[in-house]
Amino acid sequence: MAPAIEVSAIIPTYNRRELVTRAIDSVLSQTWGVDEIVVVDDGSTDGTEAHLRERYGDRIRYVWQANAGVSAARNHGMSIAQGRYFALLDSDDEWLPEKTARQLEWMEARPDFGMVLCDVERVDGDHRPIDVLRRRDTIVEDGWILHWIIHNPSLVPASALLRREVIDDVGGFDPSLRTAEDIDFHLRVAQRWKIGVVEAPLVRAMRGHDGLSAESTTYDDYVGVMERAVESAEGVVDKAELNRALAETYARNARGMLLTNRWRDAWKLAYRAWRLTPDRATHGTLLRLVPFGLRRAVRSLLPG
Repeated sequence: MAPAIEVSAIIPTYNRRELVTRAIDSVLSQTWGVDEIVVVDDGSTDGTEAHLRERYGDRIRYVWQANAGVSAARNHGMSIAQGRYFALLDSDDEWLPEKTARQLEWMEARPDFGMVLCDVERVDGDHRPIDVLRRRDTIVEDGWILHWIIHNPSLVPASALLRREVIDDVGGFDPSLRTAEDIDFHLRVAQRWKIGVVEAPLVRAMRGHDGLSAESTTYDDYVGVMERAVESAEGVVDKAELNRALAETYARNARGMLLTNRWRDAWKLAYRAWRLTPDRATHGTLLRLVPFGLRRAVRSLLPG
């Protein structure tokens, strides 16, 4: 009888032949060996398949699909993976050597938890350090964390190890979202499962090189995800706290819309935010949008 598969690594990729090699190598370098590496090629045209088959052979499980986006690729990978645990890894990110060992040990000691995260070293496109995302800054203690992350639901998928039962319960990533699919997933899991943190940077994540976060529609995706999450959290999280979280979301994304010259949409969000909560900090953020927006408007009128 073949030994049971404990951990499946799920790696979606699209036209990142060189970067995905770094990601796979980081999985193969784990101090606790990963039992299965599933690479889902989302329709690459840069020779990814030939490159990976020659380099890794049967050490990875390579599958190809017509281009459908990162969420569909992650979901495809999880649908065919055989492990008790799923470990996510985007093809431009890397695990540090102790990642699997420390998170698996943490989860095995806490059978009532669905997912564990870790801190993340963020780097630029040349792999130079930017900063460290420390999850305890947002997730104050392990357990039912929705009331904390509703204010800042950021998730680096590469930092997560989760039980396969979580996917059976809440489903995978929403393929209709081009961006914000990670925070949508994080919020849905947090509503139904306990989540914890290993307080160590066990992942290196690349930021700012693919341009998705700069797209104007990013703000619409983020707002839509948060509105759905707040609505579904009613009765679970205090109403005043939900209103403040949604107002904070509107304020952040209003600023982003000003950066992309979406003046009308920005002020609509700012108005909604002001009416939602009497919170002074949120109102202060909104008041600072006025001079910021005026400066942006003047700059947009200048030649060149």
